[in-house]
Amino acid sequence: MGSSTKADSLYITGLAHEYPPYSFKQDQFEDVLRRLRPDDVTSAGIQKLIDFNRKTGISSRPTIFDYTTWDKESSIPPPIDELSRLFRTVGVDLTASACRKAMFEAGVSREDITHVVAVTCTDTGNPGYDLLVCQSLRLHSGVARTLLHGVGCAGGLSALRAAADLAAAATHRGRPARILVFACELCSLFLRCEVELACRDSERLHIAPALFSDAAAAVVVCNGLAVGEMGRPPVFELLEWGSMVVSGTVECMSYLTEPNGMIANITKDVPKTAIGAIRPMFDQLRHTLGMTYKHRSWMHAPPSKFDWAIHPGGAAILQGAQRTLHLTDDHIRASLEVYRSYGNSSSPTVLIVLDKLRQMGEGRDHVVATSFGPGLAIEMCVMKRFKVLKSSAHHSDQDTTLFIQHLGCCLAGPEEYQEMRQDLGVGGSR
Repeated sequence: MGSSTKADSLYITGLAHEYPPYSFKQDQFEDVLRRLRPDDVTSAGIQKLIDFNRKTGISSRPTIFDYTTWDKESSIPPPIDELSRLFRTVGVDLTASACRKAMFEAGVSREDITHVVAVTCTDTGNPGYDLLVCQSLRLHSGVARTLLHGVGCAGGLSALRAAADLAAAATHRGRPARILVFACELCSLFLRCEVELACRDSERLHIAPALFSDAAAAVVVCNGLAVGEMGRPPVFELLEWGSMVVSGTVECMSYLTEPNGMIANITKDVPKTAIGAIRPMFDQLRHTLGMTYKHRSWMHAPPSKFDWAIHPGGAAILQGAQRTLHLTDDHIRASLEVYRSYGNSSSPTVLIVLDKLRQMGEGRDHVVATSFGPGLAIEMCVMKRFKVLKSSAHHSDQDTTLFIQHLGCCLAGPEEYQEMRQDLGVGGSR
């Protein structure tokens, strides 16, 4: 099946993610707690946390820390300024790596980027980390930057929505838009602060230390005017997007700054509230699509006609969404895979799910991505897989070599250049 881009449409042209090098498995978590807090491991708060960890269904969680080196002396939570410095070095490097991969797939160089939209909830420093990433990538000084904060796990799609609005505005003005979107969260920065609180609080269950992980993700969003200049096929076409706050739920979820870190408050009402928000948001976008494309089939399309990239906020959310929307494991296969293998990395996670989904075979023609954050807010985006003629999917070594050389300015150095060549099956050297 062939497909062509349209000048008034919006596209995801590159998509990538990056996890840090360390991780710990589910059965190692209790050992980490015993080494950090040997005198408190029998406390009610820590025992609740250990019991929750055994039930998450998460096999491993990536982190920037090598927990094998931690002991009782490591248990004191560092001050927030020290943690911020870590984010603004390690987190920036992780994000820049994901960005280079996404830019490479999109076929854009650093001079091509017109806008940046970034999001995080695990650093509040100024200037924002988006500027530091831009400097690491050596983007030009005139790139228009937007940094989102306060949207938590919903952030990946919040940033994508903001990028889509910017790209649509550029189309209206007759200008090409090539927007670099990125999200980074280093949730493990606050693990020691969360564990210390769990030791003191025997009443509430503090789930963050057993649920969250570290990651970065990046997306390149282009309008049709820019895609036409690039000559490379997109990954997805963005069809419709939206956001909604569920009334009366502001206390359900929060992420507040303390002297030694940020503390997540996730109440037992979150799964039920998040699940209950999916269908109304889906119906709203489905109706809008029906009116936009003047096709009644959109208004009556059941959820099962779509692949779903659901933010894996927890097993209860994924299971509840399946029941509510009458979906099989196959419909949410990427969400299940990311949750089981990597846990919840907050804002980048839904973008990682999208990246995983497109690697799992052809799938259904249309995809719904949705995520949830403080507010309680829901974000949702409906997109279409972009299909190309098989004959156009193959390039000669010479074509690919020229393409890599054109993008050489995006790459960090000779090692990354060679890695890209190997991934594309091209021989030779720089």
